[in-house]
Amino acid sequence: MDDRQGSDLLPPKRIGRGGRIIKVAKFRSMVVDSAERLERFLSQNPEARAEWNATRKLKNDPRITKVGHFLRLSSIDELPQLWNVLVGDMSLIGPRPVVKDELDTYYRSRRVYYYAVRPGITGLWQVSGRNDTTYEQRVQLDCTYVRKLSLWTDVSILLRTLPAVLKSSGAY
Repeated sequence: MDDRQGSDLLPPKRIGRGGRIIKVAKFRSMVVDSAERLERFLSQNPEARAEWNATRKLKNDPRITKVGHFLRLSSIDELPQLWNVLVGDMSLIGPRPVVKDELDTYYRSRRVYYYAVRPGITGLWQVSGRNDTTYEQRVQLDCTYVRKLSLWTDVSILLRTLPAVLKSSGAY
């Protein structure tokens, strides 16, 4: 399959502040048939299924294109989200935007924290291990961010983002 099939700029639907559906701009880093490929891969690999269930990420994700791997390691795939910040759907700093299934599965009674702020391009999760954390840890970090919301918290996260991106900490 040609990795270049499909649009290079995706507007996946995510949940924003107050539960509003937003389209998040992002460069495509996965093959076009990613959902089918993921399900097939997980059904054949119990270890990968366990990793997916814990983190909603895979270190060796078969859906990621070669170019997509570079885009993700460098976080370039997130740059189009500056548009989302300009139009007010997102903030520079906040919890990462999530899909409804993730909100229903992982945030449950804590969704009030997620709904309280606009999702961000970077946040406490990105500077605290990113994909090397479990999804439960991600939710806890999001809730901590909302509870400690302040200009100082945002400045601290912003200052820690560049080193995390340059080191590709937890990026895959």
